[in-house]
Parts: sequence; structure tokens; C-alpha cells
Amino acid sequence: MNFLQGILFNVPALLICLTVHEFSHAWAAHKMGDPTAELNGRLTLNPIKHLDPIGTMMLLFFRFGWAKPVPINPNNFKDRKKGIIITSLAGPLSNLLMAIIGTGLLKIVIQIGSINLNTFIFVFIYMNVALAIFNLLPIPPLDGSHLITVFVKNQELVSWLNRYGMYVLMGVLFLGSFTGAFSILKMVINPVVNLLFAMFGIPIKT
Repeated sequence: MNFLQGILFNVPALLICLTVHEFSHAWAAHKMGDPTAELNGRLTLNPIKHLDPIGTMMLLFFRFGWAKPVPINPNNFKDRKKGIIITSLAGPLSNLLMAIIGTGLLKIVIQIGSINLNTFIFVFIYMNVALAIFNLLPIPPLDGSHLITVFVKNQELVSWLNRYGMYVLMGVLFLGSFTGAFSILKMVINPVVNLLFAMFGIPIKT
């Protein structure tokens, strides 16, 4: 896949993945009793409402980025701990659900023989699995960082991550892009994608 094809396939797929991901956070927070996201206009499937300037630039130049974190107020949750956990996991779980739906769709359209359509759906599946796994990393503003506030008692570590997490994340993305370190992440992503393909009886290319 050349650079232009990468843009044509990756950017639309990521916009869909990120939009549904952030909407799911907002919806879960709303269901758990926190209206903050809704009041800030984030309970929507409009991608413009979810775009983050830095994350969007990373998306355009490195084909991987992030959306604007959904604002939440844990004090509004009916059950603070449960609310944080469910709201944090809602995004990654929505990506896994979209990956499953995408695999089912690929099973249907693969018979058509359209290489471009098949490639787009494969990219869509792969990106959803990648986002689900990547967002569980305990680095702000990723979803895994919110789980730290529930399960980690070291407040100095939590405070340090909240202060410098964005810089750490950008460093990880830059280094991963230029050093091939993302191959470690692929070692986790590929088996999940292969499992989905096996579940739907789609041949796995080796």
C-alpha cells in the first residue's frame, strides 16, 4: 500500500473508529449519571466535535492519532469506581464490537472481489483492534490512565502521569514510527485479528 492509498484507507477508517470510540465514552458516562460530556456537546457522532488538533496532525502525518478526550466528572457517577471503570472501557469495547461487525461484513463482501473495498474493511478491522489495545495503555490521555486512578494507590505516580503523560505518548508515537517499535504492538494485534477471521471462517494470509 503506497502513501496515497494509506491516506485514502486509513484516515476515513480512523475517523469512524475514533468518533464511535469517543461517543461510547460519552454515552457510558451519561448512563452512569454524569452529564458533563453531553453538556459539552460530546454525546454525538459528529466527528468534528471529537477531533483533537495534535491528535489529528499525528493522524495525518503518522496515520495514527487520537481524538479529544471526553470530559467527565467522576463525582457525578452514582458509583464512582464503577462509573470510571465502565466509562473508561466503553471506548475500547466499542472498537472491539466494530471490529467484529467489520469482520462479518468482510465475510459477505469478500465474495464480490473488490480489492479496494476488501482492503478498506480490513484496515477498518485492524484499526479498531489496534485502538482498543492501544487505548488500554496506562498513559494519559489514553483510557488505561483512568483505570490507574482506581487501581493504583501511589498518588505521586498518578500525578506524574497526568502532568507528563501527553509528552510520553507523543514520544512513544514518534519513536515507534521511526524505530519500528510498533512491531511489539503488532504481536498483540495480529493474533486478535486472526482470531476474528477464524471465527468467521475467513482465510488468514500468512
